[in-house]
Amino acid sequence: MVSKRYVVKRLLLLVPVLFGVASLVFAILHLSPGDPARLIVGQRAPASQVEAVRESLGLNDPLYVQYGRFLLDAAQFEFGESYKVSQGNPVRQVITTRFPVTIELALYGQAIGIMLGIPLGVLSAVKQDSLTDHLTRIGALTGISVPIYWSGPLLILLFSAYLGLFPAGSRIGSTIFLPDTWSLFGKELPLTGIILLDTLLLGRLDAWLSAVHHMFLPSVTIGVYSMALISRMMRSSMLEVIRQDYIRTARAKGQGTKITVLKHGFRNAFIPVVTVIGIQFGTLLGGAVLTETVFGIGGVGTTLVEAISDSDYPVVQGIVLTFALLFTLVNLGVDLTYSYLDPRIQQ
Repeated sequence: MVSKRYVVKRLLLLVPVLFGVASLVFAILHLSPGDPARLIVGQRAPASQVEAVRESLGLNDPLYVQYGRFLLDAAQFEFGESYKVSQGNPVRQVITTRFPVTIELALYGQAIGIMLGIPLGVLSAVKQDSLTDHLTRIGALTGISVPIYWSGPLLILLFSAYLGLFPAGSRIGSTIFLPDTWSLFGKELPLTGIILLDTLLLGRLDAWLSAVHHMFLPSVTIGVYSMALISRMMRSSMLEVIRQDYIRTARAKGQGTKITVLKHGFRNAFIPVVTVIGIQFGTLLGGAVLTETVFGIGGVGTTLVEAISDSDYPVVQGIVLTFALLFTLVNLGVDLTYSYLDPRIQQ
């Protein structure tokens, strides 16, 4: 059982982390070259018009005033309006529209990594130095070594161009159109933006199958790296556990190998893997940015790249801080799971 004191302590530690990230983002953006006002009005606009836009955006205020205003707005999750990427629209709207796409992709990758990586890691450890172990280790090393921007195009070439099994891009068939809302007990509710969930909420089996078909390759692309890392971590952790005295004692009492490993070894071996899964989620969010680009899926990662290129400060700040908040929350969940599995950590 996780104590309330430990949870409160971990929540309070989030504050300096988010403050540090916000300060770093603000500093980097304001030290980088480029004038957002010039980008908004265009390169041929007169200087007076540029100056008017700078004044309206508060860019002529002292830096510490801008910094204080930014922190105050960030605390309310209010980042103003987009300068360029989605000009005139609130950044919060831009994030809520596109963030589910990236989250969906990262979740699928994480799910593939956990579902395949853990069993493969356990199997590899139990059958150490066997053919199964060697094949698993080679596969894990390959998965870690191949970057997403290379594995993605390779999978497209093999499964889309040559075999024709899966589409090379998009999240759903081009002939399928979904409404903006779904009905629950006669009340219209907005869709979540997560394509597989939305098609289920709408009761569109054909659309769901199309979404599964389209999301398979992007999910595998991002999931391979996760699977490789988890399986390697699970193998090394399990190898350490199964050499402990209590495991040998259980085996000496006549307990079967499967029961010994699953009942006595798995829980202890899983603790370090939980930490890796949490840390890796941030990596998957970064990987989702590359995967979106390779497969032409318009998520928040693509938007972030556009915003950086266009010096769209509010969008960059909003997206980076949202990433940071999500990453810290995931790690909070990992810490709580970690302390649940091993209560000594709370001491």
